[in-house]
Amino acid sequence: MKISNVLVTGGAGFIGSHIVAKLVEQLDCVTILDNLSTGKLSNISPKLWDSGLVKFVKGDIRDTLAVKRCLIDVDAVLHLAAQTSVPFSVRNPSVNDEINIKGTSNLLHSSVEAKVEKFIFVSSCAVYGNPVYLPIDEKQPPNPISPYAESKLASEKECVHLNEQGQLKNVVLRLFNVYGPKQGLNDYSGVITKFMDRIKQKLPLIVYGDGSQTRDFVYVQDVVNAILLALENTRVDGEVFNIGTGKATTIQELAETMLSLTNTNLEIAKAPARSGDIKDSYANISKANKLLGFEPVFPLKNGLKDLLSEIGLLSSKK
Repeated sequence: MKISNVLVTGGAGFIGSHIVAKLVEQLDCVTILDNLSTGKLSNISPKLWDSGLVKFVKGDIRDTLAVKRCLIDVDAVLHLAAQTSVPFSVRNPSVNDEINIKGTSNLLHSSVEAKVEKFIFVSSCAVYGNPVYLPIDEKQPPNPISPYAESKLASEKECVHLNEQGQLKNVVLRLFNVYGPKQGLNDYSGVITKFMDRIKQKLPLIVYGDGSQTRDFVYVQDVVNAILLALENTRVDGEVFNIGTGKATTIQELAETMLSLTNTNLEIAKAPARSGDIKDSYANISKANKLLGFEPVFPLKNGLKDLLSEIGLLSSKK
C-alpha cells in the first residue's frame, strides 16, 4: 500500500503538528483540517508552509462538505481532532457528543465514500475508567466514567464495525498521558504543563491528595512513532492498541523530578484529593510492541529534559 497524500484532522494542535512535521519528510502532500479552537497555525513551522507540501483548511469535522473536499485524492486519514476536556464534557455532554461522536462518524463515512485506504483513530486511555487490574491491557473491559470517555468508546466501536464490514481499514490507538512541546496551557491542561507554568511563575507545585496516584507519561515523539507504525503496517487493521510507556510514575515523583531538572526549590503543596480522579493508570504495551514494533525511546526524565530545554527552564547543571 503506497500512501502519498494524508489528511490530518486537528493537525494544528499539540500532537497533530508534530505528526505533520514528520509526515512531510515522507509524503507528497499533507492536508490539515482544523477549526483552530485549540490548535494554532504557529504550531506549524514556517519552513513547512514554505515547502508547499502542507495544505491547510480551516474547517470542522462536523461539516460534511468541508470534510469531503479535504478527502479528495487522500490515501489515509489520521484523526486527532476532538473535544478532549473531561470537565467540559461533564458540563456540556451534548456538545461533546456532537463533536466527538457525530463529527467522527461524519469523517468515517465520508472516508468510506472517498475510498480512503487507511484510517487511524486516536482514542484515549480514559475509556478504561477505574482499572480492574494493572497494568492495563487491551483485554480489560472499558468502563468510561465521563461523557468524553463514552464518546471516544462509541467512536472506537464504529471504527471496529466498519473494519469488520470491510468498508474501511482502520486502527485505534488509545493514548495514555501525552506530553511535549506545543502543549497548550488552559484550565484543562495536563499536570506537566501546569507544573511548568507554576515553575515559571515561581509558585508552589500543587499536588492533589497524597501524590501517590500514578500515570503513564508518554512523550509526543513516541506517540508520533506509534501513529506512523500503525499507518504503515498492513497487518494490524481492526486492532486496538495502548500507546504509553508501560511505566508508572507517581505525581509526587513527577513534581520532584521537574523541580530537580529546573534546579528550583519551590514547595510541593498538597491540596485535597479531587472527586472522580482515577487513582492509578498505566499501560501494558506488550501488544503494541509485538504487533506494531512499538518501543518508546524517551524515558520520562529524558522527555522532560527536551521539553524544559525548549522553553528555557532546564538547569544548566542537568
